[in-house]
Amino acid sequence: MSEQSDVRVRDGLVDAMLAVTSELDLEQALQTIVDTAMNLVGARYGALGVAAPTGSEHLLERFLYEGIDDATRHRIGPLPSGKGVLGLLFSTTEPVRIPDLSQHPAAVGFPPHHPPMHSFLGVPVRIREQVFGNLYLTEKTGAAEFTADDEVLVQALAAAAGIAIENARLYQSARTRQEWIEATRDISTNLLAGDEPAQVHRQIVDEALNLIHGSYSALLVPGDQPGELTVTAATRDDLLGRSVDVEDSVVGQVFSMQKPLRVKAFSDLGDNGGTALVLPMREPNAVSGVLVCVAGDGAACTDEQLPMMAAFADQAGLALHLASVQRRMRELDVLSDRDRIARDLHDHVIQRLFAVGLSLQGARTTDEGTARRISTALDDLQDVVQEIRTAIFDLHGGSVTRFRQRLEQAVAQMTANSPVRPNLHVSGPLSVVEATLADHAEAVVREAVSNVVRHASASTVTVTVAVDDNLTVTVVDNGDGYPEHTTPSGLANLAVRATECGGELHLGATPDGGARLVWRVPLP
Repeated sequence: MSEQSDVRVRDGLVDAMLAVTSELDLEQALQTIVDTAMNLVGARYGALGVAAPTGSEHLLERFLYEGIDDATRHRIGPLPSGKGVLGLLFSTTEPVRIPDLSQHPAAVGFPPHHPPMHSFLGVPVRIREQVFGNLYLTEKTGAAEFTADDEVLVQALAAAAGIAIENARLYQSARTRQEWIEATRDISTNLLAGDEPAQVHRQIVDEALNLIHGSYSALLVPGDQPGELTVTAATRDDLLGRSVDVEDSVVGQVFSMQKPLRVKAFSDLGDNGGTALVLPMREPNAVSGVLVCVAGDGAACTDEQLPMMAAFADQAGLALHLASVQRRMRELDVLSDRDRIARDLHDHVIQRLFAVGLSLQGARTTDEGTARRISTALDDLQDVVQEIRTAIFDLHGGSVTRFRQRLEQAVAQMTANSPVRPNLHVSGPLSVVEATLADHAEAVVREAVSNVVRHASASTVTVTVAVDDNLTVTVVDNGDGYPEHTTPSGLANLAVRATECGGELHLGATPDGGARLVWRVPLP
C-alpha cells in the first residue's frame, strides 16, 4: 500500500471514528456504526447483531441491517437469530473473514428471496471485554473478498464503536432516569392535587410508554369478578375492559407474587407481543394493580430497564395509595361537617320552630278567621320542620341499607313528647327498595304520623310497611277520623308523591271511627 493510500485510509478511519463516537442517541449510534463500516471498507451489505442475554433461546436479540430494501426484507421473512456463520463470532474472540459464504462448513444457506452474498467479514464489538454484538459486512465492492487491511480497519472501528455504545448507553440511562424522576413527580403531584384516578391511570400508562419507547402499555386492577384483573387504562383503546385470569396468566403471577418480571413473548392481552416488563404496583402491604410495558417491533425490553421501571410502578402504586388515603380523609371531613350541620339543625332550628308552634297553639281566640290563620300557620311550620328533617337525613347519607332504622326513627321522632303510643310493623324484603323510593316512604310515614299527632286526638297509631310487588305504607289511628270537607296540606303532598311514583293514596275510616291511610306504589 502506497504512502498516499495509507494517508487516505488513516483519514477515512479517523473520520469513521469521529462519526461513530459523536452520536449519543443509542439507536442512531448503532445505525451509524453499520453505515460507517460499510463505507470504510466498501461493503454492499452491513449489519449489527446485538447479543442476546445469557440463557436466551437465540444468540441474537436484535439485528440492525443496511443495504436491503423494505420490500425485499418482508419477502425474506424473520430476521436472523444467530445461526450458521453469524454465530461463529460467539465462539471465538477473533474476526472471521470468509471469501465465499456458500463454501464455509458452518453455512446454513439463505432463505428464499435473500440477495446472494459471497465475501464476508465479521468482527466482534466489545464493551469492557464483554461482547455487545457483532459487526457483519458482506459483498466487497470492486474485489472478490475482503482483505487483511479491511479486517484491521474494521477492528479499529469496532473498538471505537464499543466506546461509542457505552457512552450512548450512559447518556440514555441518565436521560431515562431524569424522565423517570419527572414522570413520578407529575403523577404524584396530579394524584395528590385531587385528579380523578381514571385520569391518572391514563397518565401512568402514557409515561411508562415514553420511558421504554415501546409499542404499548396497559394498567390492570382487580375486576368486578373475583380472580380477574381488568384493563382500566391503556395506550391502545382496543385493550380497555379486557380481563385476565389471575390463576392462568403472567399478569396474575406478578400480581400474586408481587415481583416484577421480564417476559420474552407477552400474550396475556390477546396478541403475541414482543418482550415485556410486567410490574406490580406495590403499596404498603398490598398490590393495587399491574403495569404492563410491551416493546416495539424489532426492539426489546432489557434487564437494565427492569429495576428502573419496577421502581416507577412502585412509586405510582404508592402515589395511588396516598391519594386514596387523602381522599378518604377529605370524605371524613365532609361527613363530619355534614353531621355537625345536621346536629345544629336538629338541636337549635327545629327546637325554636317547635317553641313558636307551641306559642301559637297556646293562643286563644274566639275569632274564627284568626283561628283558621293560626291553624294554617301551624301546618306551615310543621311542613318546614318536615323539610328540615328530610335535609338532616340527606346530610346523614340515608340509604336503603338503613331503611328500617330510618322508619323506626321517623315514627319515634314524630310521636315524641305526645300522648300517642306508636306501633311499627315491617314485612318483606326491604333491600329491594331503591334509595329514592325509600326517601318517599320515609316522608310519607313522617307526614302521616305527624297528622295523627296534631289533628286526630288519638291515643295509638299503627304504621305498617309491606314490600311485595308494591311498597305499601298503611297508617291507622283510633282518633276522630278525617274531616269531611277538608284535607290537611300534608296529605295533599302525600297524594302528589304517590302520583310521582306511579301509585295511589287512599284515605278511609276504621270500624271504630279512626282514620286509615294507605299509600301504595309499585316497585320498579
